[in-house]
Amino acid sequence: MWTRALLAVGAWLLGVVGATAGSLVAVSLIGQSITGPSAQQLTVTAINRELAGAGQNAGQTPSAASPGPSVPARPRPHAPFRHRPAAPAPPVPPAPVSTPSPAGTLLSSAGGSVLAACQKAGVYLISWSPQPGYEADDVFRGPGGTARVLFMAGIHGVRMAVSCTGSVPSASVTPVSDDDGKEPGDT
Repeated sequence: MWTRALLAVGAWLLGVVGATAGSLVAVSLIGQSITGPSAQQLTVTAINRELAGAGQNAGQTPSAASPGPSVPARPRPHAPFRHRPAAPAPPVPPAPVSTPSPAGTLLSSAGGSVLAACQKAGVYLISWSPQPGYEADDVFRGPGGTARVLFMAGIHGVRMAVSCTGSVPSASVTPVSDDDGKEPGDT
C-alpha cells in the first residue's frame, strides 16, 4: 500500500515539474515573439548601405557601398508637432549627399534625410527621417515644384527644400534659428 502511495506522489511530482518546465519554455517563446527583434535607430550610413545593396540587386552600380550588416529602410510617418527638446545650435550643415536608387534619391543634411523622387507632377518626398535630437515639422511632401521638410532641435534646425533638375532630385539646405522656423535675419 505504501508503495502505491509513493508511486502516486512521485508521478504527481513528475507531472508538476514537467508542466512547470513546459509553461516556462512556452512563456519565454511567447515573450520573444511579442517583443520581436530590438528596434534600432536608422542612420544615414545604414540607409545608404541598404540603398547601395538594392542597387546591386537591381543590376545597378551603387555610388558608395560599405561592408557591414544591412538595415531595412522604413519610412517614418509624419506626426503632429507637439514638443521641441532644447538642444545646442547645430553646426552649419554640409552639402546634401545624394544616392540614386530605384525607389528615389537619398538627400541628407545635419538635421535629417529625405528620400525623394521626381514624378510627372513634380518632386515627391517618399519618406523623411530626422537625426537623433531633431524632429520633423512643416512637411510638404508634394508632388509639386518644391517639396520641403523642417528638421528642428529646440529653436535651431535646418530646412530642406527639394526640387527636380531634370529627373534628379536635389536639395537646398538652409539653417533656421527660432520656433517659427524662420531663417536667420527674417523678421
